[in-house]
Amino acid sequence: MIGTYAAVLAISASSLAIGQAAIGLCGGRDWSWLSPAVGLALLCAVCWGTVRLPGHGVVSALLVLVLTVASAVWCVAFLPNGGEESDTSIRQALHIGWPVALGALLAVSLPFAVEGHFGILGTSFNPDMSQHLLAADRLAEGHSSQLLNQGYPLGPHSIVVALNKGLGVGLVQGFSGLTIAVAILSSFTALAAFRDLPAIPRTAGALLVSLAYAVASYFAQGAFKETMQAFFLLALVLALRESTRDWRDLQLRFVPAALIAAGSVYTYSFPSLIWLGPALVLFLILSAAGDTVGGTMSEEALATGRHGGSPAVTGPAARALGLAGLVFAVLVLPELPRMLDFHSFETFDPNGPGLGNLFGQISPFEALGIWPSGDFRLAPGDGAVPAVGYYLGVAFALALFLCGLVWLWRRRETAILAGVGAAALAYTAARLGGTPYTAAKAIEIAAPLIALTILLPLLRRSSEPGGRKSALSRWGLEGAAVLFVAAAGVCTLLALANAPVGPTSYSSKVSEYRKAVGAGPTLVLASPQLLEEEHGEPFLAWEMRGGHVCIESTAEPKVPPGVRFLVLKVGDHWALKRVRPRPGKSPCPLIAERQARQGPAR
Repeated sequence: MIGTYAAVLAISASSLAIGQAAIGLCGGRDWSWLSPAVGLALLCAVCWGTVRLPGHGVVSALLVLVLTVASAVWCVAFLPNGGEESDTSIRQALHIGWPVALGALLAVSLPFAVEGHFGILGTSFNPDMSQHLLAADRLAEGHSSQLLNQGYPLGPHSIVVALNKGLGVGLVQGFSGLTIAVAILSSFTALAAFRDLPAIPRTAGALLVSLAYAVASYFAQGAFKETMQAFFLLALVLALRESTRDWRDLQLRFVPAALIAAGSVYTYSFPSLIWLGPALVLFLILSAAGDTVGGTMSEEALATGRHGGSPAVTGPAARALGLAGLVFAVLVLPELPRMLDFHSFETFDPNGPGLGNLFGQISPFEALGIWPSGDFRLAPGDGAVPAVGYYLGVAFALALFLCGLVWLWRRRETAILAGVGAAALAYTAARLGGTPYTAAKAIEIAAPLIALTILLPLLRRSSEPGGRKSALSRWGLEGAAVLFVAAAGVCTLLALANAPVGPTSYSSKVSEYRKAVGAGPTLVLASPQLLEEEHGEPFLAWEMRGGHVCIESTAEPKVPPGVRFLVLKVGDHWALKRVRPRPGKSPCPLIAERQARQGPAR
């Protein structure tokens, strides 16, 4: 627990400080809730750029420490630090942010509280964390790995290695801390859209956007890359939105968006551009149609028809876009060869493991946030809630979503509309030309923007003074807001409560023994705690995939016939022993890669 929360605190503090300083260098002199996204993006780039230097993470840790301290000093020296009446001060940011941070922390700590221990998130849902742990272990030792050689994006892994070398945080705790920190930082970033609302709707909106049902479901299986990509897409959209508001007079107003995009590339490689590129293009098209960059219109502008702004692709706006493009190109150019190598990764093969750990195609309606199932892979009616419960929730959320689109269109919220459009295009491409596995990821990455489209109009309209609205209309808006927040919140908590938490530690030895034993048969002996309490069986099966493997408890060890190798824990370390096989046919099943990836149904 201490290691996990130490990682959360370190990542969150560094992201906030470094991100705010970067925005300050772009000309922003007020507190911005986009600083967490900018900071985390820079952490990915900085750590990956230095993790392979001598020390294998030591330089990364020292550099992050120096940047964090220098950035914190800058924030204290140059940011407003007035009273709560100043909505741009550090004090007011703390006042607004602490309920959101506490709510997000409590929500994403739910899996560990239910399971009764900290460990690898998602084991028995998704065994992929085994590969990430191995890649991070290899980075920390200065060795190569399969993911490294395939061009896999390792920015998040390098952050975990820096935590390991700088704070002594274990790799398991580092990845758990990173996943939790992303949820908290995403909640902070969502405040950029809700900051002017009263406390309760502001906090509820930020939490439900950052922890929408689909995002919570991917958090539950330890899929930190997908939750980070959803975070970066949301942040990019809000950064484009801010470029038309508080930053509209800054020459570098698009650079924060470029920094976020670079961090997304170091997290998700070139597929991240499938969302970010169309979002920018649609933003410019919609802006040009409204004759402004962003063209966000106030109520007064709507009434008078007057609104200012710079031409979308000419003059100062074009120069600002050019500078941002240059910053992005310089940051991602070193990664270009690895991005080219990554195109042949198995996930992109339509004939490859298209289902992954899924049972079939995932409904796109899960992105609406009301899906009363602890397992997002189940079809309506397959769980405890009758199918009609799903359909009623979908109908209600879909109506709110369509109303939200109209509201955003009337107010020229071009950035949010562009983000939703890009997410829709990405899902369509994945559904038509990809696999169910990639389509499900597209649904998760779209979920925060869908939630924002529903909640921003709903919470803003229900929080407005009565004015010309009738009492019935006001009560209807407030009732709809309360009902959606309650229903979506329960679904999110249901997904988090169902998250399995696996082993508390990791050793690369088990995976290394896979080559030594070949097809086996092999017996893996593990403690009853690891197998029964920590969901260790599917994790060990994935580690030993490719051969015939039996997994049994050390409480009642039995060596089946035909077993030639024994893998067991001696003290704190795993060991491999060769044994004389007993006569008879081995009962150990073949653990094929797809079989291990599928895992048991929950």
